[in-house]
Amino acid sequence: MATYRIGVLNGDDIGLEIVPVAVRVLKTALARHPEAEVEWVPLPIGYLSFIEHGKSLLPEVLDTLYTLDGWILGPIGHMAYPKDPQCINPHPILRKKYDLVSNIRPAKAYPGVKCINPQTDLIIVRENNEGFQPDRNMYMGTSDCMPTPDMALSLRVVTRRNSSMAARTAFELARQRGGKKKVTAVHKNTVFKLGCGLFMDSCREVAKEYPDIELESCIVDTFAMRMLMNPVQYDVVVTTNMFGDILSDEAAGLVGGLGMAPGLCVGPDYAMAQATHGSAPDIAGKNIANPFAMIESARMLLDWLAHKKQDEAGMAAAKDIADACMRVLMGDKESLTPDLGGTGSTVGMGEAICAQITEE
Repeated sequence: MATYRIGVLNGDDIGLEIVPVAVRVLKTALARHPEAEVEWVPLPIGYLSFIEHGKSLLPEVLDTLYTLDGWILGPIGHMAYPKDPQCINPHPILRKKYDLVSNIRPAKAYPGVKCINPQTDLIIVRENNEGFQPDRNMYMGTSDCMPTPDMALSLRVVTRRNSSMAARTAFELARQRGGKKKVTAVHKNTVFKLGCGLFMDSCREVAKEYPDIELESCIVDTFAMRMLMNPVQYDVVVTTNMFGDILSDEAAGLVGGLGMAPGLCVGPDYAMAQATHGSAPDIAGKNIANPFAMIESARMLLDWLAHKKQDEAGMAAAKDIADACMRVLMGDKESLTPDLGGTGSTVGMGEAICAQITEE
């Protein structure tokens, strides 16, 4: 019997609605496979934590996360946070503190969901803790600075360690998927000869460990064009932080938008389910937010942990969720939220997925 300790952090705005739905779906699937046992650990985070406890990210929450296998993090509305040193954006802290180097972002089209290209099925693996992002590329302080009122400087950090870890995640996914068995490394080494050069060198070194997987490289602007024109040619993509951030949103546009864009941050010891989209305060509390990306992110977390523990029950539960989501997305529009062309609700869509799992 495999056991898991999974944290539940609702986040802000629609996170308070979609995270409980995602947890309910996981619990429903796991009930069919009791060999996998989960302890759920609810933890405060975000603006409500600041209001109730004086900090958006409590030290005791950070300590507890070290004791878990992984956690589900709802969207964070940090752009609306007050300018208070105790009310900070938790994202970069969690990603860096727990060494969540690889951000896995699938873009998959589903029958029944209106999209630009219904054949799209690819995964973008984004290095998560370096690059140009000033909140996570220095040990202390940031590299985004202004030495004079008329000059701004930004420094990009690329290391062999993190590049290799992201590449290895991509190759493992390509092997698991078993489709094209291809990894595309996206870079701009025509301009960033050292930074992107080091990234590509790291990818090539990792590729030697996977002789069954093809490695191709592509310049980022060329890749952006080709992905829009013919996404079917790609399988698993690996790239640096900012390139991955931009390209994964572009890929989400191919399959119906950010409501269809799940995400999973992984490292050597921990994993964090985190949908790509934001906290959508404009629709919070209306019970109309699309829960799919959060449900799929949580499903990816379960599947990742189950593979890590070689737990067939957890893998089977994750597959049950994937199959149920597919049937609901292909089914009656009354079960789908308005952004998917339906007349349903957040809770109702979750209930429909649970019903499909139970009926299997």
